[in-house]
Amino acid sequence: MCANFKPITSEQVKQLGLPDIPFEYVDEIYPGYKAPLLFKSEFGLEWRVVLFGLIPKWAEDTSIAKHTYNARHETIFQKPSFQEAAYKCKFGVIPVSEFYESKYIDLKPQRWGVRRQDQHAFYIAALYEIRKLDNQIIRSAAMLTLDAIDHAMMKDFHEPGDVKRSVVIIPHDRLDEWLSISQPEQLKKFMQGFPVDEYECSHVPKIKLKKDTPQLNIFEDF
Repeated sequence: MCANFKPITSEQVKQLGLPDIPFEYVDEIYPGYKAPLLFKSEFGLEWRVVLFGLIPKWAEDTSIAKHTYNARHETIFQKPSFQEAAYKCKFGVIPVSEFYESKYIDLKPQRWGVRRQDQHAFYIAALYEIRKLDNQIIRSAAMLTLDAIDHAMMKDFHEPGDVKRSVVIIPHDRLDEWLSISQPEQLKKFMQGFPVDEYECSHVPKIKLKKDTPQLNIFEDF
């Protein structure tokens, strides 16, 4: 599961030939923070700022984001928090520079970072929603995850036991295919572990940061 990550930088946006991001966001993102989401509209690739943590249309406030920032792909069509967005194929990506997971050394958790070896940003599969809450339009998103018990890198993270999860990474050359999904059954062909030889990981001690307090804005419709 991923609860903390560094989003794509302006330099990485240029490296990937993506449109400029027309809004600001913090250097490290946690559930409830604003994050950049890339999706495909009739006009092409577009950015939207979203809350990290999906806010379903039945939620009474945004506090649920603390529990809905990751979505198991195996159950998104059954879970009340995700099923409506999933059946409507509201899939995008959250491009990141690095994401963080806990590795247990001598039964104590250490924060480790996972990144591409070439230092380019990469695309984490996301499910997004848009709704009104107290007359404000709220956009939000969750990262999709898959079983990682047999993944050469991700099996070493999380608490000791037989439950290991990993975010779903969309290959650069399949971005358009992913963003063009129109039928729920098309999801399965993307649910596979990322190639270990393109990534690296290392211990990244957490630096105490002044956390940004998420503010809800009125955003334009998708």
